[in-house]
Amino acid sequence: MVNCEKKEAFVQAGDILSQVSQTHDVIMTLDKTISSLEMQLAAARAAKGDTEEGSPVVTKSGTAPLKERQKVFFVMGIMTAFSSRKRRDSIRQTWMPKGGQLKRLEKEKGIIMRFVIGHSATPGGVLDRAIDAEDEQHKDFLRLNHIEGYHELSSKTQIYFSTAVARWDADFYIKVDDDVHVNLGMVGSTLARHRSKPRVYIGCMKSGPVLAQKGVKYHEPEYWKFGEEGNKYFRHATGQIYVISKDLATYISVNRHILHRYANEDVSLGSWFIGLDVEHIDDRSLCCGSSPDCEWKAQAGNPCAASFDWSCSGICKSVERMEEVHQRCGEGDEAIWHTSF
Repeated sequence: MVNCEKKEAFVQAGDILSQVSQTHDVIMTLDKTISSLEMQLAAARAAKGDTEEGSPVVTKSGTAPLKERQKVFFVMGIMTAFSSRKRRDSIRQTWMPKGGQLKRLEKEKGIIMRFVIGHSATPGGVLDRAIDAEDEQHKDFLRLNHIEGYHELSSKTQIYFSTAVARWDADFYIKVDDDVHVNLGMVGSTLARHRSKPRVYIGCMKSGPVLAQKGVKYHEPEYWKFGEEGNKYFRHATGQIYVISKDLATYISVNRHILHRYANEDVSLGSWFIGLDVEHIDDRSLCCGSSPDCEWKAQAGNPCAASFDWSCSGICKSVERMEEVHQRCGEGDEAIWHTSF
C-alpha cells in the first residue's frame, strides 16, 4: 500500500515536471516570437521614414515604400567623407571587391559592403554631385539623410545603423573607418562563432581617459558625468572598427531620438549599451598593427581581421600604404570565396 502511494506520488511529480518543462518551452517560444515581432516592427518604423533630419529613408515625397528586407550575414559600412576619394579608391584596389564581384559577394556570401556618407550643407551642390558620379561608376555607396561634419560622427553612426537595419535583415552590422585594412574572410569566420548570441558588441575594448581640458583633441565637454577629474571612460570598442548584432542595431534604430551623444563617437556607442544585457567581446584580431605586426601573424597562418596604426587612429598615410599593407598582411584575395560561414 505504501509502495503504491509512493509510486503514484512519483508519477504525479514526473507529470508536474513534464508540464513545467512544456510550459517553459512555450514561454521561450513566445518570447522569441515577441522579440521577432518587435524587431520587425522596429524595422518597419525605420523603413517608413519621415521628413526629419536623421530619418533613415526618405524619398522626394517624404515617404518610402516598405519593402521586404534582404536576409544577409553582415552589413559593413565604411565611414567616409567628401574629401576621401583617394582613400576609397585605395580600398577598392585592395581588400574590397568591385563591380560584379561585389554583387557576387552579396549573393553567395550574404555580405553587404558600402561606403557610408551623408550630404553637404547645401544638398545638390558640387560635393554631392561628385559622390553621385562616383556612385554611378562603382555602385558601392549607402547615402544617409545626414549633414556631414567631423563633430557629427555620433549622429552619423546612429543614422547609419538605423538605415542599414531598415534596408537589410543582417545577423551583424559593422562600422569601419576608410583608413583601416580588413580581411573579409577572417571577419566572417570571427562573426560566425557568435551567430547564436542575441546581443553582442565586438571590437577591441578600451577605457581611455576622460579629457576635461578644453582645446585638446577628444575633449569631453561632459567630463563631469564620469566622476572626478582624471577618471577613465567605461569599457567600449575602439572606433576604427566594431560589430554589433541585429538586436542592438534595432535598439539604436528604435531609440535613436533619445540616445545621448557624447563628444566621441566610440564612447557614445558604448554608452548606449552600458545599461543593457549585452555581451562585450574583446577581440584583438580586430586591431592588429600594420606591418610588421599583421605581417608576422599572416606568415604564421593566422591573418588579422583588421589592421591599423594606433598612432594615427588608422593606417598612417593610408592612401600611399594600403597596397603595401594588403600585400604583406592580406589573407589572399581568394580567401573570402573559400571561407565557409
